[in-house]
Amino acid sequence: MVRDGYLYGFALLVVAAVVWYTTHMDVLVAIPVLLAAFFLWFFRDPSRQIPSEPGLIVSPGDGKVEEADWIETSAGARLRVTIFLSVFDVHVNRVPVDGTVTLVEHREGLFLNAMRPDSAVHNEQTLITIDAGGYEVSFKQIAGLLARRIVCNLKAGDHVERGQRMGLIKFGSRVDVLMPAEVALRVKVGQRVKGGSSVLAAMPAGKI
Repeated sequence: MVRDGYLYGFALLVVAAVVWYTTHMDVLVAIPVLLAAFFLWFFRDPSRQIPSEPGLIVSPGDGKVEEADWIETSAGARLRVTIFLSVFDVHVNRVPVDGTVTLVEHREGLFLNAMRPDSAVHNEQTLITIDAGGYEVSFKQIAGLLARRIVCNLKAGDHVERGQRMGLIKFGSRVDVLMPAEVALRVKVGQRVKGGSSVLAAMPAGKI
């Protein structure tokens, strides 16, 4: 459970107690109680089985794969996988590869629907780049229509492990992962993935 779940849940249970004390109306009390239950459920943080095979790149978040395309960037060709997190998904984010964090860059922006392609450009987001030893993997935490806060616990210079918890995005959002063009894609559009345990792609043996 993420700490936020306890904070929201406890606050709403206090509200429920106050409402009951002042009104004794079950219907009114049920509203904050149900909201408390929702927040406790929303901020769940289940354990995950992290793959140990070298060269694997795992999903940084739970959700549905919306795009998986090779694109051209200023640094050359990259494979980009986009994952949409609905309000019903686990929102704790995880590190996709072992390595050293070389960049953490937060940018203010809009709160467009995360399903829109231009949300990756215009929405509030945090970009993280990891040097995995011979290759780099970058991923973005992108705010959505309801997501109003991005939490990233990483900083440049941190040594991280694949599947490590690194933050969260609250209430619906998306994550984009940029990988070397030569990786072997292991997912397809429409597939559901789990943060830290689902393999998005694998580096060729000679590149690890």
